[in-house]
Amino acid sequence: MIDDQRTYDVVLWGATGFTGQLVAEHLADRYTEDLDWAIAGRDRERLATVREALAGIDHSLESLDILTGDAFDRDSLDDITRQTTVVCSTVGPYAEYGSDLVAACVDQRTHYCDLAGEVHWMQQTIDEHHERARERGVSIVHGCGVDSIPSDIGVLLLQDYAQAEFGVPCSRVRTYVTSPSFDLSKMTDAFSGGTIASLSGMYAARAKDPQARRAIDNPYSLAPAGERTGPDGGVQARPAYDALTDQWTAPFIMATINEKVVRRTNAVLDYQWGRDFQYGEATPTGDGVAGAVVALGKVAGLGAFAGIMSVGPLRRLVAEHFLPGPGEGPTRETIETSFFTVQLVGTGEAPDSEETFTVEATVTSDRDPGYGSSARILAESVMCLANGETDTQLEGGVLTPASGIGLLVVDRLETCGMTFGVG
Repeated sequence: MIDDQRTYDVVLWGATGFTGQLVAEHLADRYTEDLDWAIAGRDRERLATVREALAGIDHSLESLDILTGDAFDRDSLDDITRQTTVVCSTVGPYAEYGSDLVAACVDQRTHYCDLAGEVHWMQQTIDEHHERARERGVSIVHGCGVDSIPSDIGVLLLQDYAQAEFGVPCSRVRTYVTSPSFDLSKMTDAFSGGTIASLSGMYAARAKDPQARRAIDNPYSLAPAGERTGPDGGVQARPAYDALTDQWTAPFIMATINEKVVRRTNAVLDYQWGRDFQYGEATPTGDGVAGAVVALGKVAGLGAFAGIMSVGPLRRLVAEHFLPGPGEGPTRETIETSFFTVQLVGTGEAPDSEETFTVEATVTSDRDPGYGSSARILAESVMCLANGETDTQLEGGVLTPASGIGLLVVDRLETCGMTFGVG
């Protein structure tokens, strides 16, 4: 835990961006009286505009501190990070703008969390900073949004229940994600320019950088170095009939991120769920012929999207002319009327009876996954780190939500439109 005196509990880095503004609004609405915080970024004038809007939520924020720095100016980042207990970053693509900030946080003994889903960059921060962050008691927690808290915390919740009820964890867990916002046909309404830039950057890195390609393609790329193998293959790529739920499934677009995060959780928690633990994610499409047809259609859409994003000129053409640009994102109506549901099903073998048991968990949210939900999830994760509200055995390192924060974030999230159930 960071125990020296800091000016701020939280500094929100990137407050002028689409998601950054949503995080700032959430903090302003819920925590102004209990939180010493500041907004930070490159452009003081734009930050002042954000502060003015926040003052409309709480007039005391008229005097909210503004800090300025540059993602490529290490001195300015050191100055910002040494003043706060936690840095919350919404500035992506993280592979382009995030490396110096993470390094500054480790050097200044400042906790950090973000919305990163760029697995090649996440692997880089693990390899470069995990051991030193662990030694210094600094928690660097990636993926504190819809990618990957519902998956990662959902599995932790399910496994804790299985161990309590049956004495052993599940040996296999499958997650099924339902949300209209993950429909590629609605991408222009559901994704912000920042997310599009991150996706484009990951596809570009995969095309030109063999190391990035290996990180993106290896199911265990976020495990500790030397332990990046295991029983799971790659993400689901075709329609598949799922015996656990008796229906057809299609690939889930974010599985390539979430699956790796959950596997890292198991690894850094010293394989509490076993070295043979298997995990996968999919999108349910229904039963019978109709379910198979829907699954085929989703596979075709994902294949077309991946093909376009893998070709530089096509990727740039689509991003420039058909998708949201920097600072743009879904409408407030889309954010507030969308939803998502995550169903987790785990199976294992009871040690006494040697009979197979099944455990189910559900995570829901009453807002869109990409922004309304991710902004709230990130903000509540920040509050856990700022207040020392963590219930994991680890006190530092480059961690996942489940290994770096734990189940205490559930209590916070259930006060703002999310539910977590297990049984």
